Amino acid sequence: MASILVINDASIAADGNFGNRVRSAVFWRSGTQILAQIIAWGSTLAVIRILDPNDYGIFAMTQVVLVFLSFMNGYGLASSIIQAEKVDPMRIRQAFGMLLLLNGGIAILQILLAPVAADYYRQPIIEDLLKVQALIFLATPFMVLPEALMTRNLEFKKPAIINLISAVVGAAVALYFALNGHGVWTLIYAPMAIFWTRAICLVIAVKFYIWPSFNFKGAGAMFGFGATLLASHFFWTIQSQSDIFIAGRFLDPHDLGLYAEALFLTTIFAAKFVPPLNEVAFPAYSRLQDDPEALSWSFLKAVRLIMLISCPLYLGMSVTAAPLVGTLFGPKWLEMTPYISILALAMPVMTLQILFAPANNAVGKPQITARASFVGAILMPITFLIGLQWGAIGLAWGWVFAFPVLTLFTFFQSYRHIGISGGELMRAIWPGLSTSIAMAAVVYLADQLLPEMIVYARLAILVAIGGAAYIGLLWILARPTLVEVIQLLMRRKPPEPIPDPAPAASTS
Repeated sequence: MASILVINDASIAADGNFGNRVRSAVFWRSGTQILAQIIAWGSTLAVIRILDPNDYGIFAMTQVVLVFLSFMNGYGLASSIIQAEKVDPMRIRQAFGMLLLLNGGIAILQILLAPVAADYYRQPIIEDLLKVQALIFLATPFMVLPEALMTRNLEFKKPAIINLISAVVGAAVALYFALNGHGVWTLIYAPMAIFWTRAICLVIAVKFYIWPSFNFKGAGAMFGFGATLLASHFFWTIQSQSDIFIAGRFLDPHDLGLYAEALFLTTIFAAKFVPPLNEVAFPAYSRLQDDPEALSWSFLKAVRLIMLISCPLYLGMSVTAAPLVGTLFGPKWLEMTPYISILALAMPVMTLQILFAPANNAVGKPQITARASFVGAILMPITFLIGLQWGAIGLAWGWVFAFPVLTLFTFFQSYRHIGISGGELMRAIWPGLSTSIAMAAVVYLADQLLPEMIVYARLAILVAIGGAAYIGLLWILARPTLVEVIQLLMRRKPPEPIPDPAPAASTS
């Protein structure tokens, strides 16, 4: 079965419909991601109304350990397979062997660290939770390599369908355990069901029936690329998890749960939708690395279009936080309203910062992503330590102050390699940002003028006002960008060329 692993790079290079394949990949990866997230959110919101903030606070503490150890799980090896020009079956067998060793070792390490983490957080239940969660790592090798092979060829249909299946399984497991009174264990079993469902389905879909190789001779380049991304992931983990790690020691689980769920809600777009688009962007940019002009044009267009979504979403979330929380989470979660209003202000900048990684990796500069993550790993914990003096609110403001600094650093490290200027980047951001600021002002004023009403109706009215205002303001302030979006959405397949009529038979 090893023959399935041979990648036909020549066919990719010769494919005249490469742009169509990228659009198809975006459709399947992002389109089905939306549907999968709708399923996941539906079950998540139902579970949130059943469980308590205390459950989510304890779960957030376990996630710090799980995510921190995940930086060693070998996803960088899969990225090296996507980025390389040619990959033979032996390299994939070597990557499989390394992934089995890494993730088996991580699972054992987490079991050993479980009592230490429980002592640090002063929550004995964390030891049992972490020991069970270690099973997630054993599924990782069977997920990342099959998916990497399909990603390399921009084949996203099968993974997208599998993501939908795993989302349905996870939702069913979550609802079952929540309704049957299992509390925080609901948040452990549901992700485990998702991981193992994806692993089993991906192995079957790719027919990934190969033996691992533990002879790593000749795999230095692959492991070198993966090691660079590993360093980047390590620093990103410190950057993204330091708030919960620091606060978990000093805040009670109730307050930490409110902050953690506010962070979950405000990072939904940046954490759930942008990474799948980056998965498509990475192999697409990699094919354009020899055409700098096309690469920079594609990057700026991606920034422009994603900011058109990110900015209104987050600024609108900031000014409608109270009715949003009341509608989605219920009255017992209303205390997290101020956290959402503050955190949402930082998220457009976070979204922009994330967009640089696939472009830098595609041009063979993963060290830039690593350097940015290193700076973030220093900047964010310091900011959170300072902010914690004001409790969870101080943590939220830490995101607002620190992320613009980190994004500026990333830009100055990246712009020469991607081929963009500061002015070009600002022109790409400005249509979405300027119209969103004006839209948020309109929504805020409307909220002040509306009479008292049920929370669902209030949110619906504010969303309608915001949507209408945003489209109208785009038409007034950024009409060319709006026209570009409309043309992109309304793009039609060009008509088939009319064949030349057959030449008339000659008579003599």
